[in-house]
Amino acid sequence: MNTQHLFQSFQLKSLALKNRIVMAPMTRSFSPGGIPTQAVADYYGRRAEGEVGLIITEGTVVNRTASSSDPNIPHFYGEKALAGWKNIVDCVHKDGGMIAPQLWHMGVVAPDASGWLPSMQFEGPSGLIAPGKVGGVTMTELDIKETVKAFGQAAADAKNLGFDAVEIHGAHGYLIDQFFWHPTNQRTDQYGGKTLPERSRFAVEVIRAVRAAVGQEFVISLRISQWKLQDYKAKLAMTPSELEAWLLPLAEAGVDIFHCSQRRFEDAEFAGSDLNLAGWVKKLTGKPTITVGSIGLSGDFLAAFKGESSTPSSLDELLRRFDRGDFDLIAIGRQLITNPKWVRLIEEGRAAEIIGFNKKALATLS
Repeated sequence: MNTQHLFQSFQLKSLALKNRIVMAPMTRSFSPGGIPTQAVADYYGRRAEGEVGLIITEGTVVNRTASSSDPNIPHFYGEKALAGWKNIVDCVHKDGGMIAPQLWHMGVVAPDASGWLPSMQFEGPSGLIAPGKVGGVTMTELDIKETVKAFGQAAADAKNLGFDAVEIHGAHGYLIDQFFWHPTNQRTDQYGGKTLPERSRFAVEVIRAVRAAVGQEFVISLRISQWKLQDYKAKLAMTPSELEAWLLPLAEAGVDIFHCSQRRFEDAEFAGSDLNLAGWVKKLTGKPTITVGSIGLSGDFLAAFKGESSTPSSLDELLRRFDRGDFDLIAIGRQLITNPKWVRLIEEGRAAEIIGFNKKALATLS
């Protein structure tokens, strides 16, 4: 494998990366009471030391009472939580890395297996967790306004803490994606509608609030997906023209990078072309894209989290598409849980030393 192109630098506005490899955001739930600990800082520091170009943190929730279903998911508000994030930023920078928080509101979700619940009901565009299934309350226009404000405040805090960029979580059937997806957005006001661009108003307002908070030179990434945790086969955009109509307003609102999540990165997004989601998004918007989805591993990542083991696999197809210019950055997930030095091993031609992934690796922050 000729991987040299993955180790070219990348510059966008104020963000300067030493290579094209990103650590994908992965929920780890090791922040008791929402406060990230020194162990979390050390975890990210080891990946920075291992030469990851950009670390995107696990999802960290904005300041809404029902934004999280898990008491161990980190908060991005409150003096103690923000102090924990400042420590993480300092650790990553000390080890030569760059880092962006992924700002998150989970929306209407299933309760945590522990039985823990927030003090207020889960909230979403129509109170639906899945098509026809109520799991929370419908957000009022005031709720929406306050949530947009919470995203903006979190972005401002990220910049003040020294983060290098910020990512908004708009994928996988969580709050922003629940507004995108018609089965979970049955609103009849300005935040609903029959078309995807109409249902994107909430996302546009969040992006604009984040842009206003961080200024023009601070990079904003938006994670998107077609699939949902509620429906792996779901598609928001059925054609390239629908994808373009959805994404151009988001780009105009302030998105610099689209982080395009697929279960398997090599899957073609539309018939008649082998372009994946990141390839189509870059072609239609002109914006840089990140591709992600079972890169360098056998098996689907959702199946892996359910207990199936995955083994290292070839990067040849990834490199072919990267060299063709389909996307600008690649995000690695499970490989970086079990191999903190994955980037160095690839760069030094030591791929034979890479180990596979199994669910037991999720039990610790190694």
